[in-house]
Amino acid sequence: MPSQRPVSVFDIIGPIMVGPSSSHTAGAVRLGLIGRSVLGAPPETALIELHGSFAHTGKGHGTDRALVAGLLGFATDDPRIRYSLDIAAETGLHYQFIETDLGEDAHPNSVRLTLRGGGREVEVIGASIGGGMIEVTSIMGYDVHFTGEHDALVVVAEDRPGTINAVTGVLLERHINVAFSRVERKLRGGEAIMIFETDDIVPHELLEAIEDFYWVRWARHVPKVTG
Repeated sequence: MPSQRPVSVFDIIGPIMVGPSSSHTAGAVRLGLIGRSVLGAPPETALIELHGSFAHTGKGHGTDRALVAGLLGFATDDPRIRYSLDIAAETGLHYQFIETDLGEDAHPNSVRLTLRGGGREVEVIGASIGGGMIEVTSIMGYDVHFTGEHDALVVVAEDRPGTINAVTGVLLERHINVAFSRVERKLRGGEAIMIFETDDIVPHELLEAIEDFYWVRWARHVPKVTG
């Protein structure tokens, strides 16, 4: 079970943002930002699948503009959010919105992002859970759990002995403290995903050091989006 944190006054009054809704706007922007970071490049195409309330009322609440704004790298208080769809067209980001059903266990404010850019493709599922807070629940089909409250290191690698120690060793060498970690795999001996939420920014040279391990498929730094 994920660890519980104390409720902050900012959870109650919500984030500084462009309205109208913290769940449909600020949370959606943050989900777009997470997707962009996991891709590790500006997205060139985006399939945006809206579930539940996001699908039914999202357009009226600006969810479409907010998600695209996050994919463009805009912060939650950026006035350009209102014009993000036009800006996407100007900058060459091709997007498509469709409605989908992610299952009864999915939060009603959920989205699946399939992003391509820089020769890469990723799939990210997440939800806006209220007050601008978010939860990422899947990356590339792996079950994950992180909220964007910390910087995160995401590593996809072969499932083999010593992988966790090797990655944490690189973090230790650079004096980066791990706040939370989680490892998920689909099949023993296949591939696994490692999420390390850190108290510090993960520098680019650290990503390069981790990707130098021949058994690592890719590594990404996901900057915190809340707090």
